[in-house]
Formats: sequence, C-alpha cells, structure tokens
Amino acid sequence: MTSTPLKTKKQRLIDDNTPLPFKHYRFDLQEFSGSLGDLGTFLPLALALSVFCGMEITVIFLFAGLMNIATGLFFKQPIPVQPMKAIAAVAIAEGFGTGEIASAGLFMGLFVIILSISGSIDWLSKQIPKSLVRGIQLGIGIKLAYKGIVWIWPIPFLQLDSWLTAILAAVLIWGVKTKRFPILAIIVPIGLIIAFIKHGNLLANYNWQWPNLNFVIPNNHQWWDGLIHGALPQLPLTLLNSVIAVCALSHDYFPKQGIKPKKMALSVGLMNLIAVPFGGMPMCHGSGGLAAQYRFGSRTGGSVIMLGTIKIAAALILCSTLGVIVQAYPISILAVTLIFAGFLLASTAKDCMHKNSIFIVLITASVIVFFSTFWGFLLGTIAYLIQVLVFQSKEVNHE
Repeated sequence: MTSTPLKTKKQRLIDDNTPLPFKHYRFDLQEFSGSLGDLGTFLPLALALSVFCGMEITVIFLFAGLMNIATGLFFKQPIPVQPMKAIAAVAIAEGFGTGEIASAGLFMGLFVIILSISGSIDWLSKQIPKSLVRGIQLGIGIKLAYKGIVWIWPIPFLQLDSWLTAILAAVLIWGVKTKRFPILAIIVPIGLIIAFIKHGNLLANYNWQWPNLNFVIPNNHQWWDGLIHGALPQLPLTLLNSVIAVCALSHDYFPKQGIKPKKMALSVGLMNLIAVPFGGMPMCHGSGGLAAQYRFGSRTGGSVIMLGTIKIAAALILCSTLGVIVQAYPISILAVTLIFAGFLLASTAKDCMHKNSIFIVLITASVIVFFSTFWGFLLGTIAYLIQVLVFQSKEVNHE
C-alpha cells in the first residue's frame, strides 16, 4: 500500500483554489494579469462620470484603489471593486451632478449596511431562487457585451485605434487559454502605447497637485433625486449581482472558502459610506468582474491589492493628467475587454438552462436587456411565484 505524499501549500492553492494566509498572497505576473480583467468595466464608467457628471477622476481612482486594497485584505480573494452600474448609467444619461450621485451612493451604503447588520441579507439570499440570479447575470452580461459593440461600431477599420486592433485583441483574449501567458498584462500596456502614439503631448501640461477632496453635501432636491432615480433602481442589482451572485460565484471558484452574503453586503455598505462623501463614485462588487479576473489568472487577494496600488499611484503621480490619459485610451481595446467580461457573466447562466428554470432565466434577462434591471428583477420574481403556485397546484391535484 503506497502512501500519498503531502501536498505543499502552493500545490493546494493550485488544486483546490483555497486562499492561503496573507504571507502567501501571490504578487506575480499571473495575478497581475488577472487584476486587469475588470478594467473594461471600471475605466469607461469612471471616465464617463468624470466627463459628463463633473466628478474628479483622480478622486475616483484614489478611493477605488483604497477599496481594492481593503477588499483584497478583507476577503483574501480577487473580489473586484466596480462602479454601481445603475447609478452610473442614470447619472450619465440624465446629467446628474456630484450631489445626486453622492445621495444615491450614501442611500445605497445605508440600505446595504442595515440589511447586513440585521441579518436580512442572509434571509434574502435563501429566498431568491438561483434561476432569478442567473437571469440577472445573463441580462447584465448581454447589456455589457452590447455596450462594447456599440463603442466599437463607429471606429475606423484601419487605424491604430480601429476594428483591426479590436479583432487582434479579441483573437488574443479568446485564443490564448493558458494561465501562464498573462495576456492582459500585455494588451493593456499596448493600449497605453497606442494612446501615447496617437496623442504625443499627453504629458505636455503635467502639473502635480494633491487630489481635490471635497466633502459633498447634497441639498434637499439632490437627496430626493438620488434616492428615487439612483438608489432604488440600483438596490435589486446590488443585492442580486453585487452580493448574492458574486457570493455564489465565490463558492463556485473557491468551494472551501466561499464568501457569505452578510460579509459581502457589509463590504459594499462600508465602501460607499467611506468613499462617497469625499467625491468617490458609488462602488460595489460584481460577479462579472470576478469572472473576468479569475479567467485572466487571479486566484488570491494579491491581484486586487496590486491593482489598488496602481490606481492610487496613478491618482497621486499623474494628478490632473490622469483624465487626459484615460480619455485617450483606445476604445477598441476597452470595448473588447468589456464584451469579454459580459460574455463571461452571461455564460454563468448555462447551469440553469433546463425546463424548470429556463423560463425564469429568459424572462428576467429579456426584461433587463430591453428595459431595466429593476423591472427584470420584478417581473422575474412574479414569474417565479407564478411557477411555484402552478407547481404546487399540480401537486395538490395529483394527490
């Protein structure tokens, strides 16, 4: 009878994805590559909030970086820090200012903290069916991918920032499967090179200054608009995609160390109560970001700690020039990473594509794609309740 040799800690990490203690966090090229997987969501929304809503891009980067580091230490997993998509979308589309955005973020932080402390989030996580969560993920994934396609559509076919660049980036992202080849660690810097080639004077007006931290106090009108138009549409998305769905994905990727919804909700609430009053954007965790980062090599909290350090360094070193550089970054590469993140998020719904769940998944996703996340959640819930009642009625009749 032969004995099985004991595995080293490094082997256990590779075999079962069990996060190791802090001293064993990995800060290698693979983790760095994975950390870049969520930039296709973060960069465009951060830039749009700066350009269209008057938010300071350096402050956005500074607080996002701090929350990246805190998240990596808190969870010991590559949990992403993302803009709250519903709030960002409404703010950009309706021209919200910093007051309305702060109101929406503070209300969201308060709501989620209450749900976490009261324990209601655990009850909600048990009540919401998996088919509804997968429908949310499918719908948001499709919308993210579609957004990327919309960005690519008007760009030229043969230039540095073009369809050809997007096609080459897509071939590399989809075609290179090995985790040993840090593809995004190469593609993202290439994008920076393209930006500097196209706009050679990006650093011409460089002037160092401390990030402009202004304490934001919404007025009565802004409190109301932020609550009705920002926080309420965001709440179901945060509960489902940024708490429950990301916890489900954490359990999928790290079976022995899956994160509990109460802990995830507490993190979301604290991030917003700390960052938003000083001009930071409303932030959450997202299952799409986790899927993208995991696909590109992230396995420990070291990846998001590295990403957070880069964001903070960018805010402190580049200062006001940061916005110019981000705005010049090639759309072709950003769009492809966003499409890929959307595809990964949507693909998580494949385990619910059977006759008992597919109806709920498709109803929820369809309404999200053509209307909004709030209505998708609402109609998906109604469809699920109808399905349960019909099933129970059939059981009673059968007896």
